[in-house]
Amino acid sequence: MSATGFTGIVIIVLFVGLMVFFSFINKDRKTKNLRPIPAYDKIIQEIKVAVEDGSQLHISLGRGGITGPEFAAALAGLGILKKVIEKSSVCDQPPIASTGNPVISILAQDTIQRSSKAISVTDHDKNPSGELIGVTPFSYAAGTLSIIRDDNVSANIHTGWFGNEIIWITTAGERQSSPTIAGTSQLTAQSVIYASASDPLIGEELFAGGAYLGEEKIYQASISAQDVVRWIIIFIILASVLLNILGINTFFENVLAGSM
Repeated sequence: MSATGFTGIVIIVLFVGLMVFFSFINKDRKTKNLRPIPAYDKIIQEIKVAVEDGSQLHISLGRGGITGPEFAAALAGLGILKKVIEKSSVCDQPPIASTGNPVISILAQDTIQRSSKAISVTDHDKNPSGELIGVTPFSYAAGTLSIIRDDNVSANIHTGWFGNEIIWITTAGERQSSPTIAGTSQLTAQSVIYASASDPLIGEELFAGGAYLGEEKIYQASISAQDVVRWIIIFIILASVLLNILGINTFFENVLAGSM
């Protein structure tokens, strides 16, 4: 087994072990012990606003497919869609989901149907809707703009994989003076979101929706485990830099090579 493969196994085992540990110690805890992420607080606030004034939420899931690394962001978006549907079940106007990939559109429809059934929404007029609005960057952005400019849409939640077209989407929301919560795993789009969205999800915050919008302990445990692993990686990096500056790293390499 290569060193890279062994390191990957160690990280996976460590992460799973931390998740089990935090699940066990937090199983009787009534409150969440999570660092605040303003974007998720904003989503909960906008759901309440939609319930009170009878407006509609728009969840945009991006253009990511299932055959590449962008699928992780798409799954995170689907998870957030599920939680928003569950929490907005009493809204007069159900949320609307837009996608730019046929497969993700099918998964979004399945998520909508399962979530609506789980919360016993029998009125089809109150079921959330999912739309495939474009399969190219330009057509997807153009279709999304038409939804954002709907006066009945009170807030826009963009979570998934986006390219450079995200600048048109987030800017349109700001021009409509509607809150824009956005997050993606694409680095260029992340920088655009940070500059143009009112409530950006930075980096791995996109994948924390299950813990912040739901009550499941396993999601909360995964966030705690993620924070611990992050600090371990930071410590390893800083220790490596320090050893390299002091020359200790080179000394051990020479010893292992048998040159001293």
